[in-house]
Amino acid sequence: MTLTLTFTFDPVIDPVIDPVLAPALAEDFAVLWADVSNAGGAVGFVPPVAIEDVRAEVAKHLAAVAEGRSRLLVGRDAAGRVRATAVLAPNQHRLQKHWVWAYTVMVDPALQGRGAGRALMEAVADAARTMEGIEAIRLGCRGGLGLEHFYAACGYKEVGRVPGAIRVGPGDDRDDITMLLPLG
Repeated sequence: MTLTLTFTFDPVIDPVIDPVLAPALAEDFAVLWADVSNAGGAVGFVPPVAIEDVRAEVAKHLAAVAEGRSRLLVGRDAAGRVRATAVLAPNQHRLQKHWVWAYTVMVDPALQGRGAGRALMEAVADAARTMEGIEAIRLGCRGGLGLEHFYAACGYKEVGRVPGAIRVGPGDDRDDITMLLPLG
């Protein structure tokens, strides 16, 4: 089932939650992920990143979506190319079913600075609100890049920080920061 939501978003993007999973989507997702990583984005890789490096991770995300364990939000441009993504993962623990994790939140580097990131985060919140019983979104971000300030500007609050938990490279440890957005 594909649910189309209407969001205020960068005019070159058409966001959709639960898109049809197809090989072209997987390839666009991988290209975006490699591009964001190579531009210095903190999305699980350290540059240089080849598209082959991210394909296995894309496959894991899409398998979780196909199995109903996650939901995918994609923003496409007028040509249908994926230019933004976020994965929403509901909790399976019976005491934590009232919030979701947001993973692999990224915007094409060519769109950054144009409000697309903020609009993506609004779309993520709107998508989470369509999920029964969800009261909040949590996400993790890598310290040292100012991402926590961006997420704070989108309404998230820092609720946890583990110093040096992310090793980007030898001698380059970053904080693992947890952010929370109540949906009330």
